[in-house]
Amino acid sequence: MQILQAGLSHQTTPVEIREQLAVPEAAMPVALERLCPNNGCGPGYALEGALLSTCNRLEIYAVVDCVEDGQRDIQAYLAGVSHTPSDVFAPYLRLRENQAAVDHLCQVACGLDSLVLGESQIQGQVAEAHRLALAHGAAGPVINHVFQTALRAGKRARTETAINEHATSISHVAVELASQIFDDLGQKRALLIGAGEMAELAAKNLVDNGVGGLLVVNRSHGRAAVLAKQFGGEALGWERLTQALCQADIVISSTAAPHAILRPETVSAAMRMRRNRPLFLIDIAVPRDIEPAVGSLNNVFLYDIDDLKQVIEANLAQRRREIPRVQSIIDEEVAGFWSWFRARDVVPTIVDLRNHVDLIREGELEWAMQKLEHLSEQERGVVLAFSQRLVNKILHQPTVRLKERASEREAYRYTDVIRDLFGIVEEDGDTDD
Repeated sequence: MQILQAGLSHQTTPVEIREQLAVPEAAMPVALERLCPNNGCGPGYALEGALLSTCNRLEIYAVVDCVEDGQRDIQAYLAGVSHTPSDVFAPYLRLRENQAAVDHLCQVACGLDSLVLGESQIQGQVAEAHRLALAHGAAGPVINHVFQTALRAGKRARTETAINEHATSISHVAVELASQIFDDLGQKRALLIGAGEMAELAAKNLVDNGVGGLLVVNRSHGRAAVLAKQFGGEALGWERLTQALCQADIVISSTAAPHAILRPETVSAAMRMRRNRPLFLIDIAVPRDIEPAVGSLNNVFLYDIDDLKQVIEANLAQRRREIPRVQSIIDEEVAGFWSWFRARDVVPTIVDLRNHVDLIREGELEWAMQKLEHLSEQERGVVLAFSQRLVNKILHQPTVRLKERASEREAYRYTDVIRDLFGIVEEDGDTDD
């Protein structure tokens, strides 16, 4: 039994290829059933499996009898489920086996393989892939244990290290800067100029950080109203931009205008109306929404996207310093998984060996008792105890040695030899408990 991982990700695969192979959420049940029909009992592509499909990656985790056959089968599966010829994606397909496969999923869950180092969203995506694989009968005991190991590593990475601390997105950094300048955002009002995706992310971050009030100004009042309603704010018409500047303490501008929309004279007029109360401006638009000269006005603090990128790079450097600590957690979790996985071969063999020898003991004991009918009950008890002690003594050393071999990569070879020498037939059944 082998563990196989096959995947395409943003690291090596163009987006146009990833798009062709992505599995939508609605198609996941059929895709999982096709991978492991009848809970792995049917003629499918794997004994067990799971699919992790996000905008940045498509990865298959599978339990197979043979790595070489499994690689060929998984490639055929991908071609069939995506209706894409294998020669289109084969050059980009990355394959990992056994420990490398488990280690990779742990790195994914911890955010080490993400587009943004340490991001937290992937942990939930791994958990969802695990849930779906269980719900649709694709995940058996091995895949279940693989994903539990990865999710535990991801949780530990985010609680025991700073891998997901320090903002690394433009909108997050903008709000982080505002939090640093103003001690209590709950007493401040923010103004969003623009109502696109960046503005929506900024609004969410501001609300999550407890901003006291939210204003939205956009050339399309309808879009401003939708965004304001979503976050409990107030939408103002474009003609009231100066009034909005008077009311706000924090301004985040992210329009798609081809030229600057805030010039020194506009902001200067607003500052007179607000009696020179400090105004914090963050320009995250490209091209810029705010003329650089605005930053020279008294009590006006202006940051543009280049300033934010410097903060992001510094924050990413702090996250990179956490990578060795996260990898240490991953190494611990993978080692624990691998001990469990190898013991799956050893423990059933020990049980079967003892049962096999005990059946022989009982048969020979019955023969001896028939020959020794004159023995008293006490003497019969001594003979019974002797047979049991003899079997235990003989099997003690092989049992100890097999348990010692459980942590080794080639443990299954010892179990195969034991079964072959003693003629023990491995019965079907779930021994994972």
